[in-house]
Amino acid sequence: MPRPREFDEDAALDAAMTQFWSRGYEASSVRDLATAMGLTSASLYNAFGDKRALYERVLERYVERGFRARVQRLEDKVPPRDAIAMFFDEIIRLSVNDPHRRGCMVVNSALELAPHDDSFHRALNGVLKDMEGFFLRCVLAGQKDGSIPRDLDAGDIAKTLLASLMGLRVLARVNPQRKLLEGALRPVLALLGVDAAARRKH
Repeated sequence: MPRPREFDEDAALDAAMTQFWSRGYEASSVRDLATAMGLTSASLYNAFGDKRALYERVLERYVERGFRARVQRLEDKVPPRDAIAMFFDEIIRLSVNDPHRRGCMVVNSALELAPHDDSFHRALNGVLKDMEGFFLRCVLAGQKDGSIPRDLDAGDIAKTLLASLMGLRVLARVNPQRKLLEGALRPVLALLGVDAAARRKH
């Protein structure tokens, strides 16, 4: 019979997430991770596998708590055009309230690992496809209810929204100023018929 784990797995994974998110994959050694998680290196390997396996698990946890939880709160709960605008509102709020400028772990991973690691590239591409899929569903639903212009190509708009999301996250790591981020996003949302001035008054 396997021995029960003598540590809080959720707390350990959260600590690993903080380490990877702050330092990146390459700069986080197994020793650093074990120390942050309150484990020995041997215990880390026994519980989570190697550093790569741990990173993949942490990244999935990050996506589940962040993007997927956000989509669950918004999709089918509010009108589709509002869901897109509220999604970006939350991203901007998170960005300007990120004192350590850690940015988005998905974007950080895409920049650090995806260009030269096929396995990470495939995993991250799947996450980006999920993000694009959320935008596409919202645009199609908005075109169906008349809130988003029907003459727009829904697929192209979904890709534009994805590119805007990635760009905002990178920009925010350099200059996380609300005025800058909102200004960069405003023309994109205007394509969907979002009136930024009216939303501010509301």
